[in-house]
Amino acid sequence: MSLTGAISRAFLHGLNDVQTEGLPQFLEVLDKRRAEVPQRGLITVSNHISVLDDPLIWGALPLKYNSVPSSARWGLGAHDICFKNGFFKSFFSLGQVLPTYRMLHSPNGGLFQPTMAQAIRLVSGPGALFPLKIAFRAGNNEVFASPAYYRNNHNAWVHVFPEGCVHQHPQRTLRYFKWGVSRLILESDPAPQLVPIFIDGFSDIMPEDRHWPRWAPRIGAKIRVIYGEALEVGDAFKEQRSRWKSMVQKEEKALGKRLDAGEVPESLKDHPEAIQLRIEVAKTVRDMVQELRLRAGYPQDDPAFALAETWERDPKKKQYKSPVDDGLVHKE
Repeated sequence: MSLTGAISRAFLHGLNDVQTEGLPQFLEVLDKRRAEVPQRGLITVSNHISVLDDPLIWGALPLKYNSVPSSARWGLGAHDICFKNGFFKSFFSLGQVLPTYRMLHSPNGGLFQPTMAQAIRLVSGPGALFPLKIAFRAGNNEVFASPAYYRNNHNAWVHVFPEGCVHQHPQRTLRYFKWGVSRLILESDPAPQLVPIFIDGFSDIMPEDRHWPRWAPRIGAKIRVIYGEALEVGDAFKEQRSRWKSMVQKEEKALGKRLDAGEVPESLKDHPEAIQLRIEVAKTVRDMVQELRLRAGYPQDDPAFALAETWERDPKKKQYKSPVDDGLVHKE
């Protein structure tokens, strides 16, 4: 992880023009977490504009923030790419990436896959209820090390790209945010902090319409990273978390047992009120990133872009030009 962070920083600052806004306040959040054992988790979210966003976006941070695994971010990586063989599995696991199955590639994907429970348990504290197992099974019964087993991984920092795919548009329009981020916010215990981030320019490093050599990152990009203020999830989403907790308690009473952190009974997976909660939370988080996008000087986009149904016209392909906004999309 230290080597990857050093390479990312050297490439970003050595071969590109990097500007940041709000970095000191974000580093203050990280410094507090480094100075003592964190008492709550941290969730960061951002738009997703290139296949190299992670790890390159962390190259904007001073080296020390990528040198200690216990204070570095955890991320969600596509299983079909990051875990497709033994070498990749070891490399990305050491880089604190969790295997995420995607419905486009596997029937084992979706909002309630075991990896989501791991992410919720990582961002939760040691007081959260869940079985301590050194490994967990996901996908086609594949075994992975369980980072939530280790106490020093609790109250972790987890970063997500809620758009769920690379989306490149000249005006940096945002797609709708998927509900995985809603689960992290609603189900984590205790309530973590949340920092929205808007990134720009990384699409010029790996443009989707690039020609040969496609594998090679381009240089000379104007990079901009805007960090929003750290929000207290317990305050910003107090009403939504309270509604979710009430629903869970009702189910626990009916089942006669407590539910583990990250465990969602069948009755709440497709419950209309639960679905509405996830929609509300995801939309609110998107609005936070949208505010940073507007601060960057981009115009207001179509409010319909925040709705999942708007993007139903997109083809079921890995790479395509979206008929919704003409943006280039990469789901591989």
